Amino acid sequence: MNLIALQVKTTEDFTKNLEHLKELINKCPKDSIILAPEIALTGFCYNRMQEASEFSTFAIQQLQELAINKTIALTLITKQNDKFYNTLYIFDKQKIIHTQSKIKLFPLGNELEHFEAGEEEDIKIIEINGLKVATLICFELRFPKLWQKVAGADIILNPAMWGLKRKDHYETISKSLALVNQCFVIAANSADLNMAKGSAIISPFGNVIKDDKREIVLEKIDLDEIQRVRKYINIGLN
Repeated sequence: MNLIALQVKTTEDFTKNLEHLKELINKCPKDSIILAPEIALTGFCYNRMQEASEFSTFAIQQLQELAINKTIALTLITKQNDKFYNTLYIFDKQKIIHTQSKIKLFPLGNELEHFEAGEEEDIKIIEINGLKVATLICFELRFPKLWQKVAGADIILNPAMWGLKRKDHYETISKSLALVNQCFVIAANSADLNMAKGSAIISPFGNVIKDDKREIVLEKIDLDEIQRVRKYINIGLN
């Protein structure tokens, strides 16, 4: 099993962003879980929200086709009932197997003015090919109550667009998430100039694989490590 965090820049050209993302996904080996940064295809394009939501519909079809022997996850700007959401999609075996919209909107980034919050009940552990997988989107990392909803997951995803000034926060919290839950974490952050990067694959024992200079951060993992750590330091997650 390969865990992959994509660490990409987002341009104003939505189509260019999608084509580049598809190129990177095609380079990734099969039997991978691939996570892209938060709204990597459009960024927080508040003056182009309608255009972005329409582009997301097109992108969903494209990405769904790529998910043959790879699991692909990312968030997109979507629209429902005249309201915009930051929505996670997970694709596997060319199907959409899970969606959830960001419930904790970042107050310092004007998200509250442009997005509607999702439903907390959608944050949950799902099964993907026998693995328990859950997702917290960017700012949601900071809420201990939400950590309880993903406790027991084998792999936790965190797509993010986390600012450079809080780089240490992102890396520290992501590692803590893996240690507290004794699970693997895929942290995929934006590579934009004002973003923290810090994308990483983090093991249940807290080992961190990261490289701020790479677009593909990959680690081939041993899933048995989850149970070894949970048995070695038993905190009731077995």
